[in-house]
Amino acid sequence: MSVSAGHHLNTSAVFSPVGAARVCQVTLGCAVVSLVIHGAGYSATYGTFCMAVWTSCFAISAAVLVLDVTRLHACLRVSWENLTVTFASFAALLTLTASIVYPVFFVRADDCPYNNCEVRNFRIAASVCSWAACVAYGTEVFLSRGKPGRVASYMATPSGVLKVAQSFTGCVIFVMLSNGTDFTRHAATLYCAVAFGACLAGTVLLVALAVSGRTAVLRLPFERLAVIYTFAAVLLYVSAAVLWPVFCFDRKYGEPLRPQGCPRGKCSWDVKLAVAAMSFVNLALYIADLVCSHRSRPATQRHR
Repeated sequence: MSVSAGHHLNTSAVFSPVGAARVCQVTLGCAVVSLVIHGAGYSATYGTFCMAVWTSCFAISAAVLVLDVTRLHACLRVSWENLTVTFASFAALLTLTASIVYPVFFVRADDCPYNNCEVRNFRIAASVCSWAACVAYGTEVFLSRGKPGRVASYMATPSGVLKVAQSFTGCVIFVMLSNGTDFTRHAATLYCAVAFGACLAGTVLLVALAVSGRTAVLRLPFERLAVIYTFAAVLLYVSAAVLWPVFCFDRKYGEPLRPQGCPRGKCSWDVKLAVAAMSFVNLALYIADLVCSHRSRPATQRHR
C-alpha cells in the first residue's frame, strides 16, 4: 500500500461487486438481529444458536467492510483475500443452517389467527432476511473465484471452498459425537472418532496456513501437501464410513432398528444415524477435493 493511498478511503470496497455483496451482508445481518430482538424472539438451544450465528456474522462482516474501506487490513499479518473468502464460506454455511433451523422450530402455521400473528410475521421476516444473507455470502465466494487474467487466492479455489465445507461438516460430526453416542463402547467406533478428529485437525491446519499466509515455511509446495493430505483423509473417511454403520447398526454390535420409546430429540440411535450420514457427506467432499486438486492447478497467491 502506497503512502498516498493510505490517506484515502477505498471506494471499491463498497462500489465493486464484492463490496456490494458485503454491504448487503451487513444490512441483512442488522435486519435479522433487529427483527429477532424486536419481535421475533428466540429461546432454547436452537434459538440461541441461530442468534449467535446472526450476531457473530453481522459483527465480523461489519469489521471486514470497515477494514477494507479504511485499508487498515494492510496492517494485519494475514492473507486478506484468503481470510475474507474463508469467512464468507463459513458464514454462508452457518447462515444456511440458521435459516433452516429457525423457521423449523419457531414458525408455526397454527400460530395465526389463534395466537399472536405479529410474532409469527416477525419470525417469517427474520427467516427471509437470513436466507438473503446466505445468498449474499455465497455471492461473495462466487465473485472471489479465479477468472482469466486474475490470480485467485487459494481459499477461493474449489479446493479451498471444499476445505471450509469439510471443516464445517467435521465440526457438526463432533458435536453429534458428544451428544450421547457412546463411541468409546467399541474400539472400532473409537477409531472412527479419532479418524474424524484427525481429518478435522488437518483440514483446519491447512486453512489456517492459507489464511495466515505462512505457506512459504513449508518444505513441500502447499498445493502438493494439500493433495497428499486429502488422499490420506479420503482413506481415513472410507474406513470410518464403513466401520461406523457396522458397529452401530449391525445386530452383533448394535441395534439395526430404532428402539421403541426412544425420546425424539434425545435418542442416541438417531444421533448415530446422523453421524453415519454426515460421514458419507464429508467423504464425498474429500473425494471432490481430491478430484479438483488433481485435475486443475489453481492459480494461487502466496502471501509471505
